[in-house]
Amino acid sequence: MRAFIALELPEDFKEDLAAMTRVLSSAVEGRFIPRENYHVTLAFLGDIDEAQAHDVMDAMDEACVGMPRIPLRADRLGKFGRSSDATLWLGLAPDPALIRIANQMREALRAQGFALDDKPFLPHITLARRTCLPKGALPELAFPHSCDATHVTLFKSTLSHEGAQYKPLYEIDLSQG
Repeated sequence: MRAFIALELPEDFKEDLAAMTRVLSSAVEGRFIPRENYHVTLAFLGDIDEAQAHDVMDAMDEACVGMPRIPLRADRLGKFGRSSDATLWLGLAPDPALIRIANQMREALRAQGFALDDKPFLPHITLARRTCLPKGALPELAFPHSCDATHVTLFKSTLSHEGAQYKPLYEIDLSQG
């Protein structure tokens, strides 16, 4: 199964983000991500089997011990790729708790034997894929209001012609302290 670990976004944040992307989609062509798929990826695992999924859950438990709620503050738009075929994303301020949970998650996964890429963690939420960005300025955008993420989740990702579908497999509630 194809899997990843992510911070889930609070509903109010998702609502603000959906409103922002509606404005953005009036100026940008591309395949916008559905509201239910918004998240902050902490670690992409690729294809894993059931035994490995249990190892991932152990790593998540280890990485999340004592972690507080994670502050989320949107601070910029960015893109991966060329302007004519870009992945558009909303960047998050690198709060120390956000960076810490990503680093601890990756360390715990590596200790379980998972090979992860060595790219530095870039906290972001993917908004659209295969976009064609305009040459001029984008419309005025209201970024989502700052909030705290309280759930770290292992998701199974199933790809289809309609897009990705995510199924939660394991969740840790950070609001319990």
